[in-house]
Amino acid sequence: MSQRIILASGSQSRRAVLTAAGIEADTIKPNVDEDAAKASFRASDMKVRDQAMQLAELKSVKISMREPGLVIGCDQMLSLDGEAFDKPVDLADARNHLVKLSGKAHTLETAIVISEEGKPVWRHLARPKLTVRSLSDAFIDTYVEAVGESLLSTVGAYQLEGLGAQLFTRIDGDYFSILGLPLLPLLDYLRTRGVLLS
Repeated sequence: MSQRIILASGSQSRRAVLTAAGIEADTIKPNVDEDAAKASFRASDMKVRDQAMQLAELKSVKISMREPGLVIGCDQMLSLDGEAFDKPVDLADARNHLVKLSGKAHTLETAIVISEEGKPVWRHLARPKLTVRSLSDAFIDTYVEAVGESLLSTVGAYQLEGLGAQLFTRIDGDYFSILGLPLLPLLDYLRTRGVLLS
């Protein structure tokens, strides 16, 4: 790949997805104040999917303004009946997330934006829908204890690639988007740019 690719993220899972797909990318954390941005978005009643897209763009543009190449910014938010879920702050909060999700379907608003020279040049929103089975208190307690602090690194307090698979009865959407990176549309765009062979 002659074109430099930058992942504007500290996410190990996103980097692993890119690497496994043969994409060599530099990783630079954008250091965006996500809490302040989310507070502003929510004060204006912005839809959850638009919040995710705006955050992905903020990350992508910030790095792109100072680094040459194609800069990939991503964000993922969980939407349950229009309410945005952030990453849990502690294990008690993770447990509360699971109680709220139990027996319901939610959407992972998974946004990706590529910027170049400080401007967005491509964007995509994936919206996988996941249905959580009715979870007993005993299961939730056992699950939280087994998985521990890693629950705090994901919205919804689950990782589909691990014990989190036990939470669901149905999944509509692609695996990569659930992990936080809509890989197939991204690969298609990189082919149009000549980064990958078509």
